[in-house]
Amino acid sequence: MTKKLLMCSGAVLFLLVILLSAGAIWISDFTATESELEQLRATRAQDISYIQNSLPATRGRILAVVTSARRLGDTGRPTGYELTELARAYWVFTANGFEVDIASPLGGEPYALLDTDDMGAYDYAFLNDAVALQKTRNTTKVTDVSADDYQAIYFVGGKGAMFDFPDNAAIQHLVASFIEQGKIVAAVCHGPAALVNVKTAQGEWLVTNKMLSAFTNSEELLLIPDARAIFPFLLQSKLEERGATFAAGPDYLEQVSISGGLVTGQNPWSVWRLAEEMIRLLGYEPLSRSATPEENTVALLAVYQRQGFAASEKFIRNNPHEYQGTLAIMHSIVAFMRWDLLGGTRLIILAESLRPKS
Repeated sequence: MTKKLLMCSGAVLFLLVILLSAGAIWISDFTATESELEQLRATRAQDISYIQNSLPATRGRILAVVTSARRLGDTGRPTGYELTELARAYWVFTANGFEVDIASPLGGEPYALLDTDDMGAYDYAFLNDAVALQKTRNTTKVTDVSADDYQAIYFVGGKGAMFDFPDNAAIQHLVASFIEQGKIVAAVCHGPAALVNVKTAQGEWLVTNKMLSAFTNSEELLLIPDARAIFPFLLQSKLEERGATFAAGPDYLEQVSISGGLVTGQNPWSVWRLAEEMIRLLGYEPLSRSATPEENTVALLAVYQRQGFAASEKFIRNNPHEYQGTLAIMHSIVAFMRWDLLGGTRLIILAESLRPKS
């Protein structure tokens, strides 16, 4: 994510000056060593107690749907589905006793986006898991899927979803079928693009008067300033046009909305909670899981955004968890790119307090 931010704005030069003034040594303290990265990349499911304590797959099946799109519109730039958004939900579903199948508009092997800045142990465990890889390399074509076989459907994000989810008749039929059967429909980040053109049996837009979250206009336009020209629409704007009540949290932080059987999340940092809310709606208390450093940092940054700098410092003192300093740095970059110099400076100070102690 940090690399994406550095590439997307004319404020980059100014930002680089700010970061360089902080000192390369200071920044490197937040970055894993090559040895640590090698160990992380080698993570397997058996290394994670949460996965090892998985319940037997006796509760039914959940379908995850990923995009088949490989190019960002006419730009020629690569796109696909976000690996982290699939992997983390996959482990929550399987740990809680559900079999997970994966489908896509074209079937076969879709393109996965791997943002190494954001990937953690669960993501690499997914990449190193033979069963998970077999499923991603041989996805079922959505036209061959029946809603009758599943308890829930989950639309994974990734910008490619904006191109092949909205007008796909099979996806529209699946969503309508799940809703008619009283089953759970979930989507995260760009995944809610699957919902924008679905109509109810009464001929109304499915999302009308529903509270939904998805990747926001402000998040989209910061990363891709010309997004209006690249995408067929901005997702937040389209959902609002269809009559949805759009619930937006702070940019690049967790936000999950539940409206009847619809569960939607704003961005990749919303996946853990979204997946566990799905488990609750399916009638089960989610298996206990230790929060990741990224989740701890998201919680901290939410306190900062909603309650201020002093409250975030108190949060750190009262919650001596493991945090991810690079995420705080990413939010400082966002602040500087928006010319919020005070906010960016405060977030650098906050990141400093998260620096690993030697």
